Amino acid sequence: MASSPGSNASLSCEKTILSENCQAKKSQYSEEETFYMNCRAAYLAVFKSSLENIKSKEQLCLVLQQAGRNPSQTTVNQYWTPQTTTLNFDDFCNILKKEKPATKTELLKAFLKVDTNNDGYILHTELYKILTMFCKSYMTTNEQCRKTALEKLEVDSRLRRQQFGSQVETSSERATTPISKPSSRTTRKTDHKPAPKRGDNRTSSRPSSAQSCKASVSSTISMGTSSNTNSELIESNTVKDWQCAQSKGCFFLEQDGEIITHKYKLYLPQKSTVYITIKPLNLSQLEGKTSPWLSVDTALYVLKENESQENLQLVSFTEARNKEMFMWKGELGPGIYWLIPFTTGCRLKKIKKQITGEAKLVYRDEDGELALTKEFKAALSDIFEMIDLDGNGLLSLEEYNFFELRTSGEKCDEEAWTVCKENFDTKKNELTRQGFMDLNLMEANDREGDPSDLWVTLLSLGYNKALEMTEACPFVIDIYAEKCKPRIKAVYLETGSRQLNRAICKSVVNQGDAKVLDSGESIIVYTYKSDTRITSVIENKSENKVVLHVNNEQSKNCVNNRGLNIFAVEVAPKSMMVCQHVMPLKEQEEWIYNCVHSLIP
Repeated sequence: MASSPGSNASLSCEKTILSENCQAKKSQYSEEETFYMNCRAAYLAVFKSSLENIKSKEQLCLVLQQAGRNPSQTTVNQYWTPQTTTLNFDDFCNILKKEKPATKTELLKAFLKVDTNNDGYILHTELYKILTMFCKSYMTTNEQCRKTALEKLEVDSRLRRQQFGSQVETSSERATTPISKPSSRTTRKTDHKPAPKRGDNRTSSRPSSAQSCKASVSSTISMGTSSNTNSELIESNTVKDWQCAQSKGCFFLEQDGEIITHKYKLYLPQKSTVYITIKPLNLSQLEGKTSPWLSVDTALYVLKENESQENLQLVSFTEARNKEMFMWKGELGPGIYWLIPFTTGCRLKKIKKQITGEAKLVYRDEDGELALTKEFKAALSDIFEMIDLDGNGLLSLEEYNFFELRTSGEKCDEEAWTVCKENFDTKKNELTRQGFMDLNLMEANDREGDPSDLWVTLLSLGYNKALEMTEACPFVIDIYAEKCKPRIKAVYLETGSRQLNRAICKSVVNQGDAKVLDSGESIIVYTYKSDTRITSVIENKSENKVVLHVNNEQSKNCVNNRGLNIFAVEVAPKSMMVCQHVMPLKEQEEWIYNCVHSLIP
């Protein structure tokens, strides 16, 4: 049947719009691919492999220069703090996103400010000529440096195919495993066309960008709205008569995106049924202020200590959920256990928020004396709640030192603590809340009202210049034991350990769905699904390093800890590593996880 001119015009218009949308999308991904190609090129101009870590400020400065940046010492210090020991390729890519290369216009604008009064000692035309030449030289060198790095990358065709950059996994994200054939459980689950489960819709489509790959597997999981409760809960009456131990802690977000947290030891004198919970700590807030950390996901991994702390045994983790609380109930024998808090990084991440003005911390009263503002006092009160780990309303030297390590990188010794107790309000040899307030006021007085040092403290604790805690998540842990008195003690404040990542990998392998990528059954992708998150782990049983292309383009209402829809990962020989964590962007809506893992030859 012939179509009318009107319908033809309408169809043509729709095709044009569709074509434009496709071109825009293609351009967007091309730009992302180009960015990571340049990142990889710069990184490999300095290091032999993107699995290598940046181990010093000098190396960081050098690799940034290879990427066409000219970082100042202040910029380098921003990313290499006193607590930093290494940075990986992921960190490097994130830094390059924030530190844009200088443009010719920006350089000229800065240079032209040299002769601000135009007093005649340097002719404007001559100055312009010199600075323009310098600017051109800088831009040419910058471009040449970038091209040289790309040319080096082009030499190796295998590296050239790794278009999206490798999201490097250091030892903190890698767990070594012995070579072994897949177990019968794994073999059952690694059928390339598994029967779909209820609520799941699994497909095996491959995007055009992965056509050159040797093999790929696709996982599609349709998730409903996240419920506040996903299992049979323990009534409070069940544990109200049990003995309890409690400790607070906090996740702190570093400049490079790493997450630092407290780690604990649990002591059980005898065998007992225990009930363990972790949830974000709800601090007192000023009217109109939000608590963004309350939506951050939390979990707690329980590991059994043995003769060697290098090989802790995974017992379990808090998987059951009741609103923002995650919990686990089970039987534990007598002994020492490690409790390692964990958050995926899907919701606790760097955010770009325009701050209109800097909050005022101190002011002069009618007598000309320095005083703390109401807003700063409220923030300090919340900080006190965070660092008072045992919740007794006082700060011990041990608790105060966790605060000092986070804010200054140093500890307060016994002598300094004695001086502190002599000058500030204490009770039972511990610092009171008022004493903590006065300590900060003294710091302001020492700087004659200059709040710079106070801001260093606040920023290191996750606050922004509006006195909002946006880059930290305080939490509280409760341990209930039926037959004995449990004890919990914070022992470290550090980044995610190798033991934590081994535990995550093991839990995903034990409970996740497995799919084999290659005919030799040496590359396996495991996918674990809970009500609130999906985690994938890649195991490489081969003798060689492998590179996988990961594509999440078809996922809906999802956010992952990497912040990218398309990326690549390198997996070292005979190892397994966490590929990504995924959560719903909006919990009140359905979400679809669609991920294609493709092996790059």
